[in-house]
Amino acid sequence: MIQATRQPMVAIAGNPNTGKTTLFNRLTGSRSKVGNYPGVTVERHMGRVKLPGGEIALMDVPGTYSLSARSEEEQLAIRAVAGLHPLERPDAVLVVVDATQLSRNLYLVLQLIELDLPVIVALNMIDLVEKEGHRIDAAKLSEELGVPVVPVVGVKGEGLDELRRAIADVLADPKSARPGWRWRPSDRALRSDMERVATELPADWHENDPSRRDALALWALLSVDDQDELENVPGGLRRAVREQRDAAASERREIDEEIIRGRYAWIDERTPRFLEEAEPRPTLTDRVDRVLLHPVVGFAIFLVLMTIIFQSLFTWADPAITIIEDVFGWIGARVESWLPENLLTDLLVNGVINGVGSVLVFLPQILLLFFFIGLMEDTGYMARVAYLMDRIMKAIGLHGRAFVPMLSGFACAVPAILATRTMERKRDRLLTMMVVPLMTCSARLPVYGLLIAALYPPNEEQPLAQGLLMVSMYLFSTLVAFACAAVLGRTLLKGPNVPLILEMPPYRLPHWISVLRMMWERSRVFVREAGTVILVCTIAIWALLSFPENDDPSAQLRESYGGQMGQVIEPVLEPLGFDWKTGIGIIGAFAAREVFVSTMAVVYGLDEEEDETSSTLRDRVRKEFTPLTCFSLMVFFALACQCMSTLAVTKRETGGYGWPVFMFVYMTALAWVASLVVYQGGRLIGFE
Repeated sequence: MIQATRQPMVAIAGNPNTGKTTLFNRLTGSRSKVGNYPGVTVERHMGRVKLPGGEIALMDVPGTYSLSARSEEEQLAIRAVAGLHPLERPDAVLVVVDATQLSRNLYLVLQLIELDLPVIVALNMIDLVEKEGHRIDAAKLSEELGVPVVPVVGVKGEGLDELRRAIADVLADPKSARPGWRWRPSDRALRSDMERVATELPADWHENDPSRRDALALWALLSVDDQDELENVPGGLRRAVREQRDAAASERREIDEEIIRGRYAWIDERTPRFLEEAEPRPTLTDRVDRVLLHPVVGFAIFLVLMTIIFQSLFTWADPAITIIEDVFGWIGARVESWLPENLLTDLLVNGVINGVGSVLVFLPQILLLFFFIGLMEDTGYMARVAYLMDRIMKAIGLHGRAFVPMLSGFACAVPAILATRTMERKRDRLLTMMVVPLMTCSARLPVYGLLIAALYPPNEEQPLAQGLLMVSMYLFSTLVAFACAAVLGRTLLKGPNVPLILEMPPYRLPHWISVLRMMWERSRVFVREAGTVILVCTIAIWALLSFPENDDPSAQLRESYGGQMGQVIEPVLEPLGFDWKTGIGIIGAFAAREVFVSTMAVVYGLDEEEDETSSTLRDRVRKEFTPLTCFSLMVFFALACQCMSTLAVTKRETGGYGWPVFMFVYMTALAWVASLVVYQGGRLIGFE
């Protein structure tokens, strides 16, 4: 029975790729919410878990290989589990361990035990260990660690009842999972280093707990140095660490190596007591990796998969898109027939229904895109793609870890920029931030979908044209991002390369609930934007195009405020093949790229001819734009920084206006020049 006057809180921690998020989702079900850590802009997941005797709060901690903190995510991990200000100290820590990588994962477990926290170990993926012929004795492992160890299979939900009981028992009797240090520095010099640093730790960090104080002293010796970017570290603590490091160096000692070697020696000595390893033999993962990790064949397979995925965004989504178009067209026609012809009716039909509807029609493509991304992440293929790309990343001066934020940029640049916090060096974070917005985010997908569908309507003569063009746009933006990173990395942001340390998880079947949940969360964000930001922008664009009112309907659009704005920038856009109507759409797109689609729907809705009342936006674009103009416009949208949210989060992450202003200027100039080359170059060789 859980005895507490408040709801207990348990932190769930673990290495990356241990199935921590899957287990979190299994334990909390649908009773979870997303917010930010107190005083920190990093996103966190909180959920409620029903246990025998009560309910607890479960807090998801960023994945980390150890509590030695260099990156912001790693800093947050130590603050979350240790309860450093402003975060509340958890009542217990549930650490998820990958049973297939047991020795390495136990390093983090030892650190958590050293912090004198009640610890429960969830031994995940135990089924994969048994398939490989190995055997882990959970009872003996529990005996060695001094904490409860529960074998589970998070993907299948096996062992969760036993895990809930173990958590409840620990919360009822915390001492049962606080065994004290399992490893202590035996070297007198290292103990002296630890004791000297411990005297400079703030009292509120360790609360006069000797075990906790010693653990934080070791953390400081591993984490604090002249290159770290840790916040709220007292000057006295920094001086003490520097003095001990200098003294150790003069004696030819490596403090980091002594601490790490000591912990792993403890683990290696005891591993045979609880792990029986079978004769090594090639696994399915090994055999598949020989193909997928091949520098030529593997990359070719990746490109083929991307082509299939993007082709499916059209082939599979087109029926649903057509249905949504027909539904919004029918609603608009009914509203127009039921209401009198006046300004309010025009607002509802052309501003709200046509504007928002023209963006929502791309929801099926957004859902499919995130479905495939979820599959690649859950099966373990995404890590292989990162490995394939590492050689290219090194050549252009990017850190290997930059691939993860850049890949996230295919969904949205805002969380991708936040994901750069996992990188240790400020230079690497800045360089990645500057090129992430060049990746083709999902906000560009409606624009590409509109223009590509106008260029190549679905037909049997060119069945792969749409998918090939879509994957070409993604490949184009990626290559440009790499080129910009190479230039910036050799000029404004010079710095040495740092090697990539990447864990290759075994291939596994996807956890469909997690994939579907990601689809649901991302689509909900898209729909919410359509109902808020895009709706407001669309109404604003409608107002700009409807006022001042003109007695001559044929002159209304051109003489409106929006039309006048489009005509002002038309001389700048005309060399790119764009007219003043397209200029209105580009102005609207600076609020959010998707707004371009709704803006064009409003423009063509207000400029509609009598015989075209039933035409869709794709039909109008097909008539108004030449193929060369479509290509030029796609290139412009691929490179221009048309997202205020991206600029805002860059300002927040860099702490000033300098870098976001630089990002906006260089990307906009790059987009204009590239679009100019495409349009004028195309005309020179005879394209229209």
